[in-house]
Amino acid sequence: MKDIMIMNVKKIAFGAAVVFFAGLASAQTLQDGINSIDSDKYAQAKINFTEMVSKAPTAENYFYLGNTYLKQGEPDYAKAIESFNKGLAADNKSYLNKIGLATVKLGKGDKSAIAEIQKIVADSREKDAEVLFRAAEALTLFEKNNAPDAAIQFLTKAVEKAEKKGVPAHYYYTLGDAYRIKRAPGEAMSAYDKALPLAKNKASVYTRMGTLWMAAQLWKNAKESIDKAIGVDATYAPAYKALASYDIRYQQNAKATQDLINYTKYADEDPYTQLEIAKLYFTNEDYANSKIVLDKIFDKIDDPIKFKLRAYQSFADGNYADAKQNMDTFVSQAEKTRIQPADQGLQGLIAAGLAKTETDAAKKTALTTEAQQKVAIAKAAKDETMKWDIELANIAGGGASQAEAEKGPTTPEIEALKKKVAANKEDSDSLFKLATAYQDVKNWNGAILAWQKMSALLPDWAPAYYSQGYSYQQAGNNDAAKLAYEKFISTVKPADAEANKQTLAYAYFAVAYMNKDSDTAKAKDYVAKSLQLDPTYQDAVKLNAAINK
Repeated sequence: MKDIMIMNVKKIAFGAAVVFFAGLASAQTLQDGINSIDSDKYAQAKINFTEMVSKAPTAENYFYLGNTYLKQGEPDYAKAIESFNKGLAADNKSYLNKIGLATVKLGKGDKSAIAEIQKIVADSREKDAEVLFRAAEALTLFEKNNAPDAAIQFLTKAVEKAEKKGVPAHYYYTLGDAYRIKRAPGEAMSAYDKALPLAKNKASVYTRMGTLWMAAQLWKNAKESIDKAIGVDATYAPAYKALASYDIRYQQNAKATQDLINYTKYADEDPYTQLEIAKLYFTNEDYANSKIVLDKIFDKIDDPIKFKLRAYQSFADGNYADAKQNMDTFVSQAEKTRIQPADQGLQGLIAAGLAKTETDAAKKTALTTEAQQKVAIAKAAKDETMKWDIELANIAGGGASQAEAEKGPTTPEIEALKKKVAANKEDSDSLFKLATAYQDVKNWNGAILAWQKMSALLPDWAPAYYSQGYSYQQAGNNDAAKLAYEKFISTVKPADAEANKQTLAYAYFAVAYMNKDSDTAKAKDYVAKSLQLDPTYQDAVKLNAAINK
């Protein structure tokens, strides 16, 4: 899921803040808290800052505690507001806590907070580098609500003020974040380069460089930077989250699972961090682990996004009623700005699932209409969280499920191969043999699932899509078969077209045949392409004659 797997810069690692050492708080305790945030150890950071507040309930200490709740994967606005208000009670002129409250507004989608933050900075007369820095940080914190130009302006001034004592590395971190939001990757990398020699933990900088390369789709550079991060600090949790995103991109599910195990090991048990892990497991199609993690922390978090994730999990299990209940709860409780096109797409798929078993004709029609309209919203937004067409086709045609595959025919060879694949999900040779063994005994559900796994493992290997199409066709799911054959056609490389001539001819014919009654123009186009490849293909010759009378 795209909106579940987004590597928002605020979730990677923000560097240590310049701090006011107040009351009895020691520098080491404060630095420990800052380092914990940087390492995705939010529970530990909250403990540190809570102890600081108990020793010295100053406005600054309340700000750092409240800010922790904004920096975690899913912000806890209520607890942040509580802490910032206590900070203002301690000092009603506290610019930091005023920025904190404005940041909450910005996070909730109120863009008037941008002007409010700028006014707070103006009221401070721009004398304090920390106020300038925190204002800039606030303006880079949220993916959809930000102001990178203003952030760059504030950070430039903060750098100037800090030059006499030495510019902290995190000023450059955040400057890089602002430039990447502005879609200026060259300036962003330059800022990260400046941070590198200053940073005590260079893993933080290398991780940011890696995610920037990923955003630019320069995957080799991304992997090199992430490997450097782990090389300098093998316990730096955010690097493993970045590596998981890299491996998910390449559909290396087994590797991504190991990355997430490492991330879990080096982050901490903060419920919101665990929620991020559950989302990443889901993105990696590891639904079992996603559910285990979410079940463990479901009652410990207040954010309604937990209902959305549970809805996705229920949908994956084919439990459409439960998925609808959870999605409805999410939509009713979440800020409207948090409802994504993918969420409406999921609502559409759930409606399609419910329509399949609905016996009341009017309700069935209403659900079918809702399904088409809401999936269209996700597709119009070019959202790729799910394969919308194939999901609809699977629902309509009774898509392959593991339960159905288990009910189908099997052999000792199939059972042995299942164990080999389970032991090593990257064993493409065993997966190929398993898929063909399923086909040999006409267990089409098993074959479909095995070929789908092969496509996930080797996304550029066209024959797997052809075999999916054939298996779907044999299972009677023509809608899914058409999509798989189309994927095969688009995946065959020009250099391989000659070697795949016969299968391409059949794929074009199959799509034409399945469209002959619903889309005559497409059927004519595709049967012509089939005959171009093989003029002697008799089924195509007959179909061509029939539809061109």
